[in-house]
Formats: sequence, C-alpha cells, structure tokens
Amino acid sequence: MKNLWNDGNAEKLVADYAKKGVSRDLALRVYTTRLLGGEPRLVLHGGGNTSCKTKATDLVGDEWDVLCVKGSGWDMGVIEPQGLPAVKLGALLKARSLKRLSDEDMVALQRANLIDPTSPNPSVETLLHAFLPHKFVDHTHSTAILAIVDQDDSEALSEKVFGSKMGYVPYIMPGFDLAKAAADVFEADPAVEGLILDKHGIFTFGDDAKQAYDRMIHYVNVAEDFIARHGKPRTEKAVLPARLATAADLAPMLRGAVAVARGEGRFERMISDFRTSDAIVDFINSARIADYAGRGVSTPDLSIRIKTGPMALPAPDAAKIGDYKSVIRSHVGAFAKDYRAYFESNDGLDDVKRTMLDPMPRLTLVPGLGMFGHGRTLKDARIASDVGEMWIEAVRGAEAVGDFRPLSKADLFSLEYWSLEQAKLATNKPKPLTGQVVVVTGGAGAIGAATAKLFADNGAHAVIVDLDATKAAEAARKAGNNSIGIGTDITDPAEMRAAFDKAVAVFGGVDILVSNAGAAWEGRIGELDNATLRKSFELNFFAHQSAAQNAVRIMLEQGTGGVLLFNTSKQAVNPGPKFGAYGIPKAATLFLSRQYALDYGAHGIRSNAVNADRIRSGLLTDAMIASRSGARGVSEKEYMSGNLLGQEVTAEDVALAFLHQALAERTTADVTTVDGGNIAAALR
Repeated sequence: MKNLWNDGNAEKLVADYAKKGVSRDLALRVYTTRLLGGEPRLVLHGGGNTSCKTKATDLVGDEWDVLCVKGSGWDMGVIEPQGLPAVKLGALLKARSLKRLSDEDMVALQRANLIDPTSPNPSVETLLHAFLPHKFVDHTHSTAILAIVDQDDSEALSEKVFGSKMGYVPYIMPGFDLAKAAADVFEADPAVEGLILDKHGIFTFGDDAKQAYDRMIHYVNVAEDFIARHGKPRTEKAVLPARLATAADLAPMLRGAVAVARGEGRFERMISDFRTSDAIVDFINSARIADYAGRGVSTPDLSIRIKTGPMALPAPDAAKIGDYKSVIRSHVGAFAKDYRAYFESNDGLDDVKRTMLDPMPRLTLVPGLGMFGHGRTLKDARIASDVGEMWIEAVRGAEAVGDFRPLSKADLFSLEYWSLEQAKLATNKPKPLTGQVVVVTGGAGAIGAATAKLFADNGAHAVIVDLDATKAAEAARKAGNNSIGIGTDITDPAEMRAAFDKAVAVFGGVDILVSNAGAAWEGRIGELDNATLRKSFELNFFAHQSAAQNAVRIMLEQGTGGVLLFNTSKQAVNPGPKFGAYGIPKAATLFLSRQYALDYGAHGIRSNAVNADRIRSGLLTDAMIASRSGARGVSEKEYMSGNLLGQEVTAEDVALAFLHQALAERTTADVTTVDGGNIAAALR
C-alpha cells in the first residue's frame, strides 16, 4: 500500500483552513483522515475513525482540552473539520474509573461534553481514542489486517507477523469495555506503536498526524507482505456450465426473490447493483465459495451492510435458465430460514425486546458472472457491492495464510442488533416508492419530467427515456435520486428493448412504467394521408405497446407485480375537430391499458390510464394552443381554462395523478381524468 503523505499538500490544506479559523492540529487531522478514507482496502462507507487531542474554545470563550474525533455519519474520504466534533477530554478520561457504562450512557456522556452541541454524535469508539495518551490516533478495518486476525490462531499469527511492535486485543464489541481493554493492553507495553484488534481491525498512534498515518501504512504493508510471501495457492475451482446465462437474465429473477413480502400483493423491493471483474470472478469460482460465504463477514461492522454474510448461488446454465428462478428462490428461502433461526436463537438469550430485520441477503455471489449487491436504494446496493469486494479481498488473504475464521454469528448478533444501530434504523423511514424503479417515456417533456421528479422525490429511481439523450440526462439530473437518462427512439423496438435492458443493468429491474411519450398531427381525418396516420400510430399506440411489453417481460420475471400507467389524453374519449390523427391511436391506447389489466391482473400487474387535457408541453405548444383555440372559436385563455373549475391544468397535476395510481395498490383498469372538469370527457 502506497504512503500518500505529501508535505506540500498537507501544508496547503493547513493554510487554507487557517483562513477559516481551523487550527493546524485539526487541519492535519482532516488531511490524513482523507488519505485513509480514500483507500477502500482500509475504510469503507462510514467505517474506521480518527482523532486528535488539542484545544478548543466554547461559546462563552472558555478553552478546553478536547478530543476531536470522527462523527457518526461522516465519510472519512471527504471529511471536513465539522466532521470531527470536539469533546471535552477531561470528562471522557474520568469514565475510565467506572466499572461499567451502558452504550446509551456512553453516548449521553459524549454528547453532554461536546463543545458544539449541534455536532453529530462522536464515534462509538471515542473512549478508546481518549484512553490512549497519544495526540493522534488512527483506526481502520484494513483487509490485510483482517486476513491475519480472521483466524482461529489469530493471536499467535499476529505475534509472528508484527512481533512486539503491536499490542493484541482479544475481540470485544466496540464501546466502553473495549476502550478499557485496549488501554490496558497499551499500558502493559507503552512501547507498542499500535494495536491489533482481533476480528476487527487496527489502531496506530503517534505524536503527530504524519507519524500515526505512517505507522498505519507501514503495518498494513507488513501484513500485505506477509500474505504475499507466505500465501499458499488456492486452485480448486467449481465446474461451470458450457454456456453461462447472463447477469441480465438473472437480475429480475434475483431482484424479485429478495423482495420482502408485506402482505398479499405487497412487497418491499430491493435495488440490485451488479459488479464483476477478473478478480471477483476468479475468487467466486472457487469450489468452496458457498462454504466461505456461510462463515460470515470479515469484520463485524459489515453486518450492518450485508447481514450475516453473502449468499452463494450455483453457476447459472444458459441451457436451463427456465429452471433457474426456482433455484434462486430456493437459495433465498434457505438464507432467510437460516437468518430467522440466527435471530431467534440469539434474541432469546436475554430479556431485551428486538424486532427482527428483514431476512433477505444483501450480497449474492454468482460463479462465472460476478456479484449482486442488494439494498433499498441504489446507494445501499452499491455499498453492499463495495463491501463484497473488500470481503473477497479479506477472505482471499485469510485463506492464503490459514483458514478464514471470522467472528462467530452468535457474537455478530450483538453488533447487528446493537441498540445504537437499532436507534439509527428507527429514524430511517422509507418513502412510499423507496426500492422501486420507474421508466418514464417522453421523460424530458413537461409531463414526463414532472412525473419523473415527483416519483424520485417519493423514493423511486427514475429511468428517463427520451428521443433527445442530452435532454433525458438533464431531466434525470433534475429528478435526482440517482435517476438516469437514456436517448431512445421508442418507435424502434430494438431501441426500446435496449432502454429497458439498461434499466435492468443499472437497477436490477422495473416496477412502474409511465408510458407518456406522444406527439400530435392535425388535419381532417378524411383528408389525412396514410403516412401521417401511420406515423401517429407508431408513436401514439405501438410505442406504448412496445413499452408495456418490455415492462411486463421484466415484471413477470420478478414475480412481484407492478403497474403500467398510460397517458391516453382526453382525445381518447372526447375527440376534437381536426385531431383524429392523434385521438384515434390514443383511443386504442386507452383500451390497450384495459387489455393489460385483464390479461395480467392475476400476476399482480395493474394497468391504469390518465385522461389529461390542455397541458402546456412540447406537444401543446404556444402555436398548438393558438391553433386549437381557433378551431374551437375561443380565446387562448378561455381554451386553457375552459373547464368546470375555470383553472389551467399543469404538468405537475398530471404527475400527481400518475403517483396516485402508482400508490393505489388495489386499483386497476382505472382512467383518471385530469382536465379541470370536462363532462364530455368524464368516464364512470
């Protein structure tokens, strides 16, 4: 591992922060924290922590000796000074004399002694940092260190690798007891330059930021060198089918299998992130991959991300892909059953009342292909995949020098169901569409963009499909929530298929279709040329059918239902003069929506339509408004607000109707009118 310390960069950061009133100590603490946090083999997604002991002034001007320690929720790779809240050191040191301190009281003690009461909660390992006397303390979950400590004989192996330069701390769950034990180990030999924590990670310390950082990189390199020199090759590989199925074949099946059933026809869906590389595939092609996966996580904090460990599937045979859905569901069922048993056996050991988390895997290994991370959001799914790569790194190293034996699942339970973590989860309420994927055609137009943004605001990841790729990307950026834009000619079946395949590649599947794209041509129907009418049918009918076919194809593989939403327009039921080229295919699309409701309702797939009128958009342009108002013999204002409410209807109003239909879980074959009131266009 390369040492990234650079004197020039360090001094520049110190100078930049000095202009903002940040001390040299804290600026250098930020600098080396970022160096550590930027290396995934050391720190992943909130893991690890750092500290420095310095002085700080409170709101009334009193100066205190403080510990600036990483705050909960901060990413070390991009940390700012406010991510290292200052805690009065004296109060923390007094806690050393206590015989016991509950986690809740520990948090209260730390918060009560914050210099800035608005700061985030200090790390749960704050007391360990405080009890060590050094000015700078660094802590990571290095994969190389984990390879050494995830062994049955970890203490002897640590002694062999590091000699007397590093203290060894047996596994204790993070908190007060670990802090006291680690301090005792250091005080037994104050010459050590760091601590190896069994099944957990590494601490290094120093008189300045550079020394603590240098020691971290040095001892990680000692571990890496030992693995490289003493590692034994693992050559046994699983036998793979002659032709493997693809990740695209598997993704919807797997995504459906890991969805959590919450009553009849209701599911909490997951997003899936597929990850592959030569290194990933080489490792998971091992004949022992299911055994490795079953042993657990490489460091206990990963249980928060991937539960008790990965799930391993058999390699998928392309010739038997039709049978693979049942294989997936069987493995997911077994994983869930084991997880429930794990919860029940450990939960019953005390009187604490806990609520079981969902039992679904968060990381799936597929020999020959790669791995899928699962999460309620794309961010969570990507985190699971990131964790999977580091799990592979740690297990590969552990197996090279011995036998991968991480913390037992019984001990893991205490951390996964830690009261502090449970409190965090309780405040993390999902949005109505969290975990769902929506495809919006015509997504860069007024109605499409408004719909995509509203769905994204309600938790969905949006796939915005539009003829103009640049506008689609911009609409996705404005929608937010990791939405994506795809340039697609939706009248081309191959391009439509590719757009849905992209949705599967990025998110794992599709749950909602908003088939919205359309365009209008004018002219009296008896004088309209066939080419124009056929062109309108291609866009205003057949493209809707193509989108629905692709959505249903994916929804059936998932087996968790879904919803098709069609923009059919008022013209479908109340045609206007010289607008037949638009209204006739829209009428066909209205009945298309009802046919899907009939044919796929038994699969939990709902199909509804929105009957909107007079929405300013790329279709109803200023020129079109002038033309249509002229055709009806009214002013433009009267035309746009010519309804029972006397109010103009907006794209956002249509988006709300689509959202209502998406959330109305017992509604199908519905047509919702969004036109301010037009009796001639009203349905039952």
